[in-house]
Formats: sequence, structure tokens, C-alpha cells
Amino acid sequence: MGIIIDFQDSILFVGCKNLITGDKMKVFLGGTCNESNWRNRIITMLEIDFFNPVVEDWTPDCMAEEIKQRETCDIVLYVITPKMTGTYSIAEVVDDSNKRPERTIFIRLRDDGKERFDEGQWRSLGAVALMVKRNGGTAFTDLKSAAIAINLLDV
Repeated sequence: MGIIIDFQDSILFVGCKNLITGDKMKVFLGGTCNESNWRNRIITMLEIDFFNPVVEDWTPDCMAEEIKQRETCDIVLYVITPKMTGTYSIAEVVDDSNKRPERTIFIRLRDDGKERFDEGQWRSLGAVALMVKRNGGTAFTDLKSAAIAINLLDV
């Protein structure tokens, strides 16, 4: 499929376009909502297509589309920031790292605006990152490194 590179202690498979459709690769942007701006920041760094599940009016159709995109996107990315209030995204990233590890990327951001994870929370998320990596997924602690790695997947 491609070459394996070691990037910030993470192993990634470098491939080309989606082999099924021939389209540019696409990344699902899962994780913290709550007015966090991480999606806007990483979108400006991405050179591949993306699906942003955040909408103003969450409907059953939106939920169905999110499930479809999570299953069909070439990469599933989950970013957890201190603005997180629920824990479902953590369950999703662990689930995806088991079901489709080569497509799963987890980012934990220590700070988000004025919010910051305390030491205990940060260590706990570090354990989640280690779990994702042991399952075969990839983990980062910053958006830029992850965006570079994602863009390399579409060479």
C-alpha cells in the first residue's frame, strides 16, 4: 500500500488516493465541540478533504450522516481538548483504534483557549493515547504534527 514512516513515535502508512473511489482522501473530524476552534485551525492545515460533523441544528439526519462519514472516511481523527464536557469521543477513538487502527488518529491538546487539563486529566488522556497506539492507531499532542502526517497520506 505504501511506505511506513516513523513520525513523532507514531507509525503511519503512506499511501495515495482512496483506492476504491480514486477520490482525494477524506478525514472525519471527531472530538471536542463546545465552541472549541481546533477544527477551524486544523482545516487550514489540511490538504485533503474533510467532514466536519459540527452543525448548528443537530437532527436525526445529521446523526445518520455522521455515522456514515465515520465509517466511510479514509481517516478518523479525534481531538480532545479541555473544553470537552462529554466522554463519547474517547469511546469512539478507542472503538475505532480497535476496528480500523490504520485509519485512527488521536490528538490530545493540553490547552484550549483559557482552559487547561490538570495533571491527572492529562495523564489519563496519555493512557488513552497509549491504548490507541497499542491498538495500532496514531497519537499526537499537537495539531500541526497530525496535519503534516495526514497530508503525507495523500502523496
